[in-house]
Amino acid sequence: METITLTWHSIAHLIIRHGTKPPGGLSQTEEGRPRENRDEDSQYVALCREGEPAAFEVLVRRHQKRMFNIAYRMTGNYEDAGDVVQEAFLSAYRTIKQFRGEAKFSTWLYGIVVNHARNRMRQTNSRSYHEPVRFDDPPSREEGGPAIDPPSRDISAVDLLVQKETQQKVQSCINGLDKEHREVLVLRDIQGFSYEEITGMLGIPDGTVKSRLSRARNALKDSLKKVFGDI
Repeated sequence: METITLTWHSIAHLIIRHGTKPPGGLSQTEEGRPRENRDEDSQYVALCREGEPAAFEVLVRRHQKRMFNIAYRMTGNYEDAGDVVQEAFLSAYRTIKQFRGEAKFSTWLYGIVVNHARNRMRQTNSRSYHEPVRFDDPPSREEGGPAIDPPSRDISAVDLLVQKETQQKVQSCINGLDKEHREVLVLRDIQGFSYEEITGMLGIPDGTVKSRLSRARNALKDSLKKVFGDI
């Protein structure tokens, strides 16, 4: 949670010069938002494009958790993921006037995260340690901090250690996938995006997404078998 909070504060100091008070007509609780709007972010995107930077805070808080999850699963590193999210938000803010609304804002935004994660992965050739996250739980779509559940109070220290080691090994197997295979696996099987959304984020045909996903699943299964045996 600290990583996400620091990321937002860093962005806030750079782009929200007048504080976080919403601009006129913008409710902090987001009540009164037109329900019939296809893209629920469009109201805030429009305000940003009109020179209301405080509206960007709503978009940050709405999408920061899922962006962090994508960045972490792709890079396999918490610090890198935090940097990727910050860079992606800054890039989105600076180029938001170029967003034409041909796709949902979230699709455009997550595409930026993927691109920055790609750049970070190219810059980093090795990883020495990965702080574990829960692999078996689907990522939450709710607002807030990273989708990382605290361990149960009933779990023993030994069980917790085994669980952490297992999570590290699984993430290590994901890290071992080719970049293009890792992307589609993370976006589809871990983050749950539709094929249409992934096509928009990666800029590749639907058939290519499905082909890469099939190869990614097979490669991950083979990797997991080497680590855990038959699964």
